[in-house]
Amino acid sequence: MVVRTRIIGGVVIPVTESGLWYENGHVVVEDGRIVAVGPGEGSPVPGEAVVNAAGKYVLPGFVNAHGHAAMALLRGYADDLPLMDWLQKKVWPIEDRLTGEDIYWGTMLALLEMIEGGITTFADMYFHMDRVAEAVAQAGVRGVLSRGIIGTGPDEGRGAIRESREFASRWHGAEGGRITVTLGPHAPYTCPPAVLRQVAEVSAELGVGIQIHLSETRSEVEQIAASHGKSPVDVCAEAGLFERPTVVAHAVHLTEADIDLMARFDVRVAHNPGSNLKLGSGVAPLPKLLQRGVVVGLGTDGAASNNNLDLLEEIRLAALIHKGVGEDPIAVDADTALALGTREGARALFLEEGAGTLAPGAPADLIFMDGSGPHLLPLYNPISQVVYAAKSGDVTDVMCDGRWLLRDRQHQTLDRDKILFHVSRIVEGFTR
Repeated sequence: MVVRTRIIGGVVIPVTESGLWYENGHVVVEDGRIVAVGPGEGSPVPGEAVVNAAGKYVLPGFVNAHGHAAMALLRGYADDLPLMDWLQKKVWPIEDRLTGEDIYWGTMLALLEMIEGGITTFADMYFHMDRVAEAVAQAGVRGVLSRGIIGTGPDEGRGAIRESREFASRWHGAEGGRITVTLGPHAPYTCPPAVLRQVAEVSAELGVGIQIHLSETRSEVEQIAASHGKSPVDVCAEAGLFERPTVVAHAVHLTEADIDLMARFDVRVAHNPGSNLKLGSGVAPLPKLLQRGVVVGLGTDGAASNNNLDLLEEIRLAALIHKGVGEDPIAVDADTALALGTREGARALFLEEGAGTLAPGAPADLIFMDGSGPHLLPLYNPISQVVYAAKSGDVTDVMCDGRWLLRDRQHQTLDRDKILFHVSRIVEGFTR
């Protein structure tokens, strides 16, 4: 079994520093780690497998820092609605009908799409999370997984917290470290302060992080202000949530004081431009967050609110939206946008040093993109080309943890036809 692979001939974009790329570079992978990166072919070693990536870009796998994978089953089910109507009238009622088997195959559908689009790491908050973890194990990707916690019901979230404990005991660090378990309080409007305090305590006890939706809509901020006399950010801080490693999704409606508080506690953000636009939630203050030193990654959110799991689309939106909103063509440049979808996404999820880059010692998570299409020619700057011109369909090959998941656009770990068959059967049941 070959454990050392030398990739040569491609345009290598390491995403380790701004503007760095090698026109004809090499990447060497051994035992699931990157051991060398640089120009030319490097120094070949006998017994290596050599992969010729001529005509392709070689870059880190994309990191999807926020989502609900199994909601791929609900793609197109409820569109063009405000967030609360979308949730309360359409999404939550049908989610009550989903079984663990449904969620397994819905996650598998999402994984097909994410792998084909170059995503090697994704964050997920949902339920029946053991089935989600089984799908992640089969697919070979990295998952940062949390059982969603709603604290407004009769049991005040106790059942979900118990399930989260059990889930962490079974899966945290599993699959050679590819699976990371976090706690997932849904949001301050569904988890009162007492529940958030309990989540913070359990997080410390288990040694795991937290992901939560925060300040997604103006109405949410107004509701929290009316109930608690403060912002959602303040509510989380006072509950002790931010004393634990926390990534917040959305963070659209923030005050200057909110941003200062988040920077002080090293709260990290998953920016979801596509979902926020589609639901009419607004545009997060990304340039301000970056200026204050807040770590920000990018997320697709679920396919029910996006309606795709195309992280490259989020990279492009992050670059374009903030230029337009701020009337500033350099608000988010191409280097920054690509980093948000790779290196900074890994940092936002508190993954290990070097994750989301092509650097010696980093996990061997990488992708090839075909650079021969007319929309990618001529080539002046490959970083700009990836951000402003490439399409997710240009992804040809995907490696995670040193293992090929996609080769020449063919899945190596998932049975595409089987997954699509099961999804069609599930969706037929929704209409009965």
